[in-house]
Amino acid sequence: METKKLLKTAIGAMVIAFAIAACQTKKTASNEDADPAHNSMNSVDWTGTYQGTLPCADCPGIRYTITLNDDDTYLLKTRYLEKSDSVFTESGTFAWDQTGGKITLADRGEKFQVGENQLFHLDMEGNRITGNLAEHYVLARVTDQLTDRYWKLIEVGGQAVVDGSTQKEPYMQLHSEDNRLEATGGCNGMGGTYELKEPTRISFSQLIGTLMACENMEVENGLKRALESADSYHVQGDTLQLFRARMAPLAKFVAKEQ
Repeated sequence: METKKLLKTAIGAMVIAFAIAACQTKKTASNEDADPAHNSMNSVDWTGTYQGTLPCADCPGIRYTITLNDDDTYLLKTRYLEKSDSVFTESGTFAWDQTGGKITLADRGEKFQVGENQLFHLDMEGNRITGNLAEHYVLARVTDQLTDRYWKLIEVGGQAVVDGSTQKEPYMQLHSEDNRLEATGGCNGMGGTYELKEPTRISFSQLIGTLMACENMEVENGLKRALESADSYHVQGDTLQLFRARMAPLAKFVAKEQ
């Protein structure tokens, strides 16, 4: 009789233990499926542009520049270093996974883990890449970026540049791969090199250009003088200004998507 009573007690204890374990498992699973307050999608400021150079099988690297928008669309620019100067541009949508920590680019199938000011390029199964090359699969968020952007000239020598007042749109680009300047004041193409020094020092050299004559050469001449004189710059978001010492801005630009 005593043995039967002990057996019933043991069975009851086991039932209770299994019930508690089941409740805990259910609770844990529920928490893992969705955390509405603490995941990358909801708690990280992930919109913006990220840049890095990913490993390449037959070239020094693939230059990646990807912009994530808050409407779940993206713009991707890639360039294969030392193989071509061509920049391949794609756009599309991306989707978050159930954890709110990873995204997948539609059509391309590429996966990224979203971190604080970083994107981690994942393998096809959605896992972090490890080993000696792991650090090369990280894209850093661009803040107040100067190089590798198309800067449209909107003011030079204190005078506004009116759209359509020049034969071509005046702009400037600073290519980071070879420290090369590419520009036009609206008529002739200009080129040269640039050098950056901390914190916001800049200098242009070896400036050359074609010699065509166009209407409204004032804009082009003003840009050329600004490039020859500038010794510092200031970038804030999508606005760039060139300065000489602490004088008024020599030229002002706004970033524009190509």
